[in-house]
Amino acid sequence: MSETGAGAGDVAATAAVAAAGWRRAGFAGAAIGVLAAGAAAGVAVERLTVGRGMRKKARLALDASGPYGSLRGRPGRAVADDGTELYYEVDEAGPDAAPDPAGAAAGGGGTGPRRRRLFGGKAPGPVTVVFSHGYCLNQDSWHFQRAALRGLVRTVHWDQRSHGRSERGRAQAEGVPLGIDQLGRDLKAVIDAAAPEGPLVLVGHSMGGMTMMALADRHPELIRDRVAAVAFVGTSGGKLGEVNFGLPVAGVNAVRRVLPGVLRALGSQTELVERGRRATADLFAGLVKRYSFGSRDVDPAVSRFAERLIESTPIDVVAEFYPAFTEHDKSGALPAFRDVPVLILAGDKDLVTPSSHSEAIADLLPDAELVIVPDAGHLVMLEHPQTVTDRLADLLVRIGAVPAEGP
Repeated sequence: MSETGAGAGDVAATAAVAAAGWRRAGFAGAAIGVLAAGAAAGVAVERLTVGRGMRKKARLALDASGPYGSLRGRPGRAVADDGTELYYEVDEAGPDAAPDPAGAAAGGGGTGPRRRRLFGGKAPGPVTVVFSHGYCLNQDSWHFQRAALRGLVRTVHWDQRSHGRSERGRAQAEGVPLGIDQLGRDLKAVIDAAAPEGPLVLVGHSMGGMTMMALADRHPELIRDRVAAVAFVGTSGGKLGEVNFGLPVAGVNAVRRVLPGVLRALGSQTELVERGRRATADLFAGLVKRYSFGSRDVDPAVSRFAERLIESTPIDVVAEFYPAFTEHDKSGALPAFRDVPVLILAGDKDLVTPSSHSEAIADLLPDAELVIVPDAGHLVMLEHPQTVTDRLADLLVRIGAVPAEGP
């Protein structure tokens, strides 16, 4: 049988390899199989027509040629309260902040001196926009928004602990469970190091939005005194334990029951799992696509970029962070943002943090702008970058952080 003709049999073989890996990890093969089956179905048509070798070559070509994630700024490191070093980059505003050639090719562009100050001449410094990324991602997930804002406004992009270029959480390495409160303290450390004074705009996707809520819970005075605007993208104030991930009731209940134990087991077998990821690359791609995007016509280079972001997060880190989300409840901190302009944006097909969670945030912040993006999944800022960039630019224009003719 030819490689191309293997088709559905190849899919079954891949799913079998994956299931074997889960069985080695524990007792949840059947539950995880519910998720794997959806991904396998998603890649079946491609496998009927495209050979494995060709798919591998395509992934390598996309990795080599894709400009996404190539933007870099002035590096810096903040130190968290447990000693963990947190990596961040700063893109300055003004005539000396023209992007490098790679950035220009990726959609950036030098726009000259367009620095605006909030509140007329009374602002203590130029506005800084601080971007916080989501679970299993890193600062490069904001690629399109970063490219559009370069030279217009000062921005800070940072990697959450154990993600990207930041250090593995020292407290977690010593067995301390991770909580969203820790991430809020991490964000405070980054702000203290990268933007110690001047007005702030906080932008967070998914876990990044939760991080902002934790910051507000612990430091409401910082929100009151320095935060000029906020954008929550595909995030939640709590009740994530009720999300069904697009699965039938029986399937999601099984997954909820066993997933924490499975992840702990997988986290103790990192090398085995990482080999399994490579062996089941197509199945992994199907999972990423299903739970990241809502439309069918996603740019293949963007889809592959999302895969690279997610697959770069070690399985032990995935396991370490997961319990924090079921425990997350920061709805009580949201009123701290009532006195500033707020943008709440979500994809209408988000299976990870459904748009109903954004609507719940809007109920607590009735003056906020709520935008539900059609045909968009969890990674809405990558799937519909212009929509997210335009709404964010509108928010920055509204507070005078960038000129009206901005990005």
